[in-house]
Parts: sequence; structure tokens; C-alpha cells
Amino acid sequence: MSVDWTAFTPWTAVAGGMVIGLAAALLLLVNGRVAGISGIVGGMLRPRAGEFGWRLAFMAGLLMAPLFYAMAGQQAPITIAAGYPVLIVAGLLVGIGTRYAGGCTSGHGVCGLSRLSPRSLVATLSFMAAGFATVYVVRHILGF
Repeated sequence: MSVDWTAFTPWTAVAGGMVIGLAAALLLLVNGRVAGISGIVGGMLRPRAGEFGWRLAFMAGLLMAPLFYAMAGQQAPITIAAGYPVLIVAGLLVGIGTRYAGGCTSGHGVCGLSRLSPRSLVATLSFMAAGFATVYVVRHILGF
């Protein structure tokens, strides 16, 4: 793996992180809900009264944000070095992992860590360690 330093954009990354933090804080302050994507989507699959609207709005914002970004400026080229079977298996493994962990990286890593949750710290460290190990095995041992 190599880093294309000419395409490295730390200021857009900082701005994106600030927007994510602001959105998570506002959702918690206004709705009393944690901005964990797996929980938001899961709640759409089994909706409770009065819960579907804000979940739909949140997901629409997630899906529309890249479109607005594309209209605002030049897009960096995106390269995915994996085929559909690998992406499907990876997605299923992430889904299974979020069920076992009781949440996803956004819920634990963004919201849980900001609330100083020990459970979220353990979950986030586990996510990261599993990700590092998976990349190492897939790239360096299996050669994909």
C-alpha cells in the first residue's frame, strides 16, 4: 500500500470529522439518540411509532452527502482493489461483528468514546485490531 501524497487532503478530513462530530452531538442533544448507523438502520427494519421519520432523514443525509460533495468540488479518484465476492463477504462479516459487539464503529468509536464508555473503548480497540489483522492476512498471506 502506498499513500498518494498529492491527493492527501488533511483539511477536508478535519472538516469531515467535525461535521460527523456535530451531527452525532446534535442527534444526542435533540433526540437523545446515539448516531450508531447499525442501530439506526436496525430501527428502520423494526420501526416503533414515531421513530421511522428521523431515522429515514438521517440515512437520506448519509446517502446524499457524497452527491453534494461531488457537486461542490473535484472528486478524488476512487479505486477499490477487491471484487464483488470479497466485498459481499466483508459486508456480511461487518454486519455479524456489529451484532456481536452491540453496535458499530460509528456508535462505539464516535459516540461511545466521546462519552468515555469503557465498553466502547474495548469494542473500538477490538474493531481496529480485527481490521488490522484482516488486512494483513488478506493482503500479505492470502495475496488478494
